[in-house]
Amino acid sequence: MIRRFLRARDLDIGRASAMFLKYLKWRRTFVPNGFVSASEIPNEIKQNKMFIQGSDKQGRVIAVAFAGRHFPIKGGLDEVKRFVVFSLDKICSRMPTGQEKFAVIGDLEGWGYKSSDIRAYLGALTILQIVFVENKKLRSTLLEDIDESQLPEIYGGKLPLVPIQDS
Repeated sequence: MIRRFLRARDLDIGRASAMFLKYLKWRRTFVPNGFVSASEIPNEIKQNKMFIQGSDKQGRVIAVAFAGRHFPIKGGLDEVKRFVVFSLDKICSRMPTGQEKFAVIGDLEGWGYKSSDIRAYLGALTILQIVFVENKKLRSTLLEDIDESQLPEIYGGKLPLVPIQDS
């Protein structure tokens, strides 16, 4: 894990150590039990918007996020943040040793004003590399990086969707 912080700070040990300690302090405060349980994020789980699949051709875990199923809810931004931590922890726990990246299929079908939670999306966009694909090229584009046996059924593959809380 420390390798990520070193790379983020151009291998400067002092800066990387400070960043790592700041992360640990934040993690202890925001996630005092060491993990976020599904019972802490019931409103987010009910939206059935995040799934974990197999892995792509580079061995990266695949997550599928349905933006159209996200609705700002009574749990507020704090619950959204906990859901993000919950999701990232689940994804990272499935990563093979040495793999530090994962792939996300962000499905925007049905996304509109009601789903719009600009604070949540801006947070996600700052950490993700995004490729937009036209519907008619979707399957062929996904198959460039994901084997059909690992591709979700809804995109023409063989794997059923697995809700993140069940992974």
